[in-house]
Amino acid sequence: MIAEVLAEATSRMDRAVEAAKEDFATVRTGRANPQLFQRLMVDYYGTPTPLQQLAALANPEARTIVVTPYDKTALKAIEDAIRDMPNLGANPTNDGTIVRVTMPELTEERRKEYVKLTRSKGEDAKVRVRGIRRQTKDDLDALKDEIGEDEIARGEKELDSLTKAHVDQIDEALKHKEAELLEV
Repeated sequence: MIAEVLAEATSRMDRAVEAAKEDFATVRTGRANPQLFQRLMVDYYGTPTPLQQLAALANPEARTIVVTPYDKTALKAIEDAIRDMPNLGANPTNDGTIVRVTMPELTEERRKEYVKLTRSKGEDAKVRVRGIRRQTKDDLDALKDEIGEDEIARGEKELDSLTKAHVDQIDEALKHKEAELLEV
């Protein structure tokens, strides 16, 4: 029973770490990256639709992303969604068939803002992992009637080591992203 509870916690914590890494990828660095638009929703005929379902993204140059819509009628909506995207600072241009997004050079001040934003996202991910730990601990405590206290204590120690490992993974990804952001 304890193994099942811990396996579920591990699975949920793994998903939280992956979500944190995906979240870090949405923060832009000096170079253009199609992952920046991973969570961008475009208003397509009144329905919020992910950009990946509406267009192909290409990265022909270090600071340029070319968005080629599958449906040319969505061109204006895609351009507006990119322009309104927070923390991007890019001004997309539309030539009638594609949207070209040229990323401006990052200033030192802007890089530091992005580091703060990334740290905030990292802290949110750690809070999610700790929340999973708390729920799992409650689940283990509920098993006290069926299983001895020694087994529960061992399960809690294992849960703590799991939590620490996942928090360390988030910290490692955060450190990597910060280095990437501060790289000139």
